[in-house]
Amino acid sequence: MRQRKVPLRQCVGCQEQKPKKSLLRVVRTPEDEILLDPTGKKSGRGAYICPDADCLERARKKKALNRAFKGDVPDDIYERLQQELAAVTERQ
Repeated sequence: MRQRKVPLRQCVGCQEQKPKKSLLRVVRTPEDEILLDPTGKKSGRGAYICPDADCLERARKKKALNRAFKGDVPDDIYERLQQELAAVTERQ
């Protein structure tokens, strides 16, 4: 039996290629709202990040989400993402 190809995505914080299932998707919806997308199915422009507070902090310092979403991401969005990230990692 043929082995399935595992889709890889690059973390915006640490720049490492990892399996898509092990990363969290951050999405900018068509209404310009930035959310954490645990299902990976929301419509909009997506960026992937490791479920790690260090990667989120690195992405914040490098303004990686600004580049990924082609626009400014306010600091309150990063704080909300950090809280959501903590809640998601607790559930896992």
